[in-house]
Amino acid sequence: MHRFGEVVLASVHFTDTFEIKKRPALVLFEEQGNVVVAGVTSNLNMKGVYLRKKEGAIRDSIIKLNYLFTISEKMVERVLFSVSKEKRAMIKKELFRKIN
Repeated sequence: MHRFGEVVLASVHFTDTFEIKKRPALVLFEEQGNVVVAGVTSNLNMKGVYLRKKEGAIRDSIIKLNYLFTISEKMVERVLFSVSKEKRAMIKKELFRKIN
């Protein structure tokens, strides 16, 4: 069972191509074998929540809260790390801001 705040390595199907690549993603929640995640990118020009290398990322990255998708739990290769309680609060705040 994956939990909110885990950063996982998962097989991701890109919407604009037929490619499936292994990419990091932040788990928002899991339900009935489906995992809803936010994409993570090392492109620091993207908008989102900043994720620093010292927080566990391989390199400084952005959690793209405008790029949410659902994957099967079988597409998750492994958990890389979990973000801090403070970072989880920041992500929730930004998600609620976008919803409103």
